Amino acid sequence: MQNDLPTRKIIHVDMDAFYASVEQMDNPELKGKPLAVGGSGTRGVVSAASYEARKFGVRSAMSGVKARRLCPELLFVRPRFERYNEISKKVRAIFHDYTDLVEPLSLDEAYLDVTENKKGNPSASLIAEEIRARIFNEVGLTASAGISINKFIAKVASDYNKPNGQKTVNPEEVLEFLEQLDIRKFYGIGKVTAEKMYQKGIFTGIDLKSKTLEFLEGNFGKSGKYYYYIVRGIQNSEVKPNRVRKSLAAERTFNENLSSEIFMLEKLRHIADEVSRRLAKSKVAGKTVTLKIKYSDFTLQTRSKTLPYFISDKDIILETAKDLLYQEKLNNSVRLLGISLSNLNTEKTTKKVDKKSISVQLQFKF
Repeated sequence: MQNDLPTRKIIHVDMDAFYASVEQMDNPELKGKPLAVGGSGTRGVVSAASYEARKFGVRSAMSGVKARRLCPELLFVRPRFERYNEISKKVRAIFHDYTDLVEPLSLDEAYLDVTENKKGNPSASLIAEEIRARIFNEVGLTASAGISINKFIAKVASDYNKPNGQKTVNPEEVLEFLEQLDIRKFYGIGKVTAEKMYQKGIFTGIDLKSKTLEFLEGNFGKSGKYYYYIVRGIQNSEVKPNRVRKSLAAERTFNENLSSEIFMLEKLRHIADEVSRRLAKSKVAGKTVTLKIKYSDFTLQTRSKTLPYFISDKDIILETAKDLLYQEKLNNSVRLLGISLSNLNTEKTTKKVDKKSISVQLQFKF
């Protein structure tokens, strides 16, 4: 069965070490040095690392203590999200000079559908080159890009020639590209899933492709169907310029572990205040409150409650979080608490289209 949807020209643009690069741009003394954005204390966490720091194994989400151990010369700076947001808006303005079909994933990356674009340029690869050049000349930062027929392959490709590079996977190259790809490079396959795949003899795309849909669903649940189709280059997710926010959250990591619910109440009050402020700023409300608890042994627990009405008031959020806190006994002392609100009043019900058999069209030139 031929694909009855048009083959798209998708670009995924990913800023290189965004937070760290902004700090190095604003402070020339930091250029060329191993840099981490985040906290260096016993509870600090690395939000981003420069490429100089990554050479030592420093990565985002790593504890500041471990990062310092890996790289004794590592410099730490506190994050400045207002500045990152300011730069991000400048980059997005460049994107919109080419297409209105821009789907931001975060401050530092976005998908662009340039199948039909404002420049009338038939080459997605040339558009990506031009966008990257403009980001460098007008903003002062480098970006990498991936170009292909869908969002999945474009995102995988953007990581191929980082930093400050790009990779185009033309339609006729898609299947070979995916077959040769290390399974760890597949977007959506994390460390735990990769280890499980290794145990099943799946190391590359061609190994994954050799498995039946029944095998993948039997071993990986609902994700099995996703793996089955993406390794065949099949993904029909459109670039959505107005991504609907599905949740809003805030959390805090404590300087010292907390061992009693009583000590946590004031912390929850501050977190609920922050969630309420973010809800007001985004002009949304939600029904489901989730309490996130990370224990001192790094195990994670979530407790949720769905209310019959939408809320955004900090007092109601706090009272619901308190109920969840006292819902059951704590397993250990606590290092982090978080509150999130989901089931927001921005969500819409959409019908899913299941394509049983779709083939990639190869005549589309990039």
